[in-house]
Amino acid sequence: MTRIVIATRNKGKVREMQNAFSDLPVELISLADIDGDIPEAVEDGVTFMENSLKKARHYQEMTGMACLADDSGLEVEALGGAPGVYSARYSGENADDTSNNAKLVAELRKRGLDSSPAAFQCALTLVDREGRVLQTQGSCEGIIRLEARGNGGFGYDPYFYVGDRSMAELTLSEKDAISHRGEALGKMAVLLKEHLK
Repeated sequence: MTRIVIATRNKGKVREMQNAFSDLPVELISLADIDGDIPEAVEDGVTFMENSLKKARHYQEMTGMACLADDSGLEVEALGGAPGVYSARYSGENADDTSNNAKLVAELRKRGLDSSPAAFQCALTLVDREGRVLQTQGSCEGIIRLEARGNGGFGYDPYFYVGDRSMAELTLSEKDAISHRGEALGKMAVLLKEHLK
């Protein structure tokens, strides 16, 4: 059984990743499961892929274990692609889902808009114990609206609509089937299966 550290403390992401790799001979643990203080990775890349590689390399070196890191975010057409790589800290240093969503809604209102085409993007990088790198990407297109709906998901999910439902109204399996992370994880599962042979 290969042990892989997921470079996150986000329980929602951990659940999605465990679900995607459930058929593989791997044990996934998150940063929250590791004892000791591990310094945060510096995410100063200009693309999602650069940041996911920086994170995967950093935590692989810190833990000595294979590491899987994702960098994902929301690109809103009306905001020129923002928040983009700054999605997690869109509203500032102490950002959380509530403050980020409030800023998103405020920015659309400022422009007199009640919606905008948008896409979630996800870049995944796995760095194994020998330093070999696997990378995949996924995206999901939808519409950002001002009305939050649903209690599932996390982040911008309640405001991101695919068809007539928000991402936060979908079940985990419905979300996995269409989401940016679901697509990237599906591709990674295929690469990882080959890699583990």
